[in-house]
Amino acid sequence: MIIPLAEKLRPQNLDQFIGQIHLRDKIKRLLTSNPQNILFFGPPGVGKSTLALILAQQWDLAFIRLSAPETNLSQLRKQVKDKKLLILDEIHRFSKAQQDFFLPLLETGQLTLLATTTENPSFSLTRQLLSRMHVLRLIPLSTAELEQLAKRGLEALSLSLPAEAIEIIIQACAGDGRRLLNLLEYVAQLDLSQCSPEELKLKLPEMIIKGDRDGDVHYDLASAFIKSIRGSDPDAAIYYLACMLESGEDPRFICRRLILSAAEDVGLADPQALNLAVACAQAVETIGMPEGFIPLAETTIYLALAPKSNSAYAAYLAAQKEVRQNGLKPVPLHLRNPNTSLHKKWGYGKGYKYPHIYPEAYVQQQYLPEGLQQRQFYTPKKQGQEAKLNLWLKQIKNISKT
Repeated sequence: MIIPLAEKLRPQNLDQFIGQIHLRDKIKRLLTSNPQNILFFGPPGVGKSTLALILAQQWDLAFIRLSAPETNLSQLRKQVKDKKLLILDEIHRFSKAQQDFFLPLLETGQLTLLATTTENPSFSLTRQLLSRMHVLRLIPLSTAELEQLAKRGLEALSLSLPAEAIEIIIQACAGDGRRLLNLLEYVAQLDLSQCSPEELKLKLPEMIIKGDRDGDVHYDLASAFIKSIRGSDPDAAIYYLACMLESGEDPRFICRRLILSAAEDVGLADPQALNLAVACAQAVETIGMPEGFIPLAETTIYLALAPKSNSAYAAYLAAQKEVRQNGLKPVPLHLRNPNTSLHKKWGYGKGYKYPHIYPEAYVQQQYLPEGLQQRQFYTPKKQGQEAKLNLWLKQIKNISKT
C-alpha cells in the first residue's frame, strides 16, 4: 500500500504540529486534563484530525477513528461498544436524528467524542450536541506555516525546488496543508529539468474550490459581494462574484442578491438599476451557465458604479415601524372609494381633488391619516436621478402655492 506523503508526515505530538498558534495554550491544557468532548471546526487540511489523534494518544484511552459518511448507526453501535473514545470525521454528515445517538453516551461519560467538521456547527449540529462539546475553531495555514510544511515535505521527498516554484505551489493551496503535500508529491513525479515556474503553474492540477452553500463561506462571500457593490468597489464586487461562481454557487441565488441590491442600495438614485438586475436574472435563466457569468458580471459592475440611495428602503422601514407600534389609522374619508350609496351618505370620496385636472397634475391635499399629517417617512437624497425627481416635486409644490 502506498502511503500518501501527508499521512507519512502526520505529526505525532504537538511539537511537530504546524499552525493554529491561537489554540496552542488550549491544546496544552487539554493534553494534561481529563478527557473532554471536543469539536474541531475549520477548513480542510488545517490539522483537525491530527489534533484529535494527538489528544487521543495522550489520554491513553482505547479509541477508534471513523468517518461519518462511511458509517451508519448500527455499525457505530457495534464499533464503539468496547471503546472509551471515538474520533469521528465529518460529523456534519450525520443527520440530526443520528447525532442524537451521542447524547446519552456523552451525558453519562460512557464515551468521549472528538469530532471534526468543515461546516459551521451552528447550522450543522444540534444544539443539544453542541452544548455537550467544546468547540475549537481552526484557521487556514499562513504562508509562513505553509513554507515550513513545504520544507518538511521536500526533505522527505529528497526534492529541491526553486523558491519561485515553491511560492506557486503555496499559492495554489489556499491554506490547505494536505493539498500542499499532495502537490509536492505530484511535482516530484514531473521532469523539472526544463520546467520554468510559469510552466510549472500550467502543469499543476486545476484548483477545485469546495462548494459551501450552507456554511460560512457561502454567507461570507455573499455578504462581501453585496457590501462591495454598496461600497462602489467594482473590483472587489467582481472578485467575489468569481469566487461564488467558481465555488459552485447557484447563479439564481446571485441574481436574487443583485435584484435586492439594485432596489435597496441603488434605489431611486438610478431606477434603471432594478430593471437591469431583473433582466440579468432572465438572461441567466435563458442562456444558462457557464455563459451566464457575462450578464452577471455586467450587472455587478453597473450596480457598483451606480450612485447609491437607500431612501426607499429606509422609508418603508420607518413606515413599518409606525404601523407596528401604533396600528392602522383610518383612511381619510375623501380618499375612500364611494362604491355604494351608503358610502356616499357617509361621505366617502367627498372633497377629493383629482390631480390630473390641475396644472402639472398636482394639487395639495391631505393623504396621510389624522395625526400623521406632519410625519415624514421618506427622506430624499441628492444622489443621481433621485435629486432630479425631488427637484420636480419641489417645483410643482411651489407652483401650486402661487
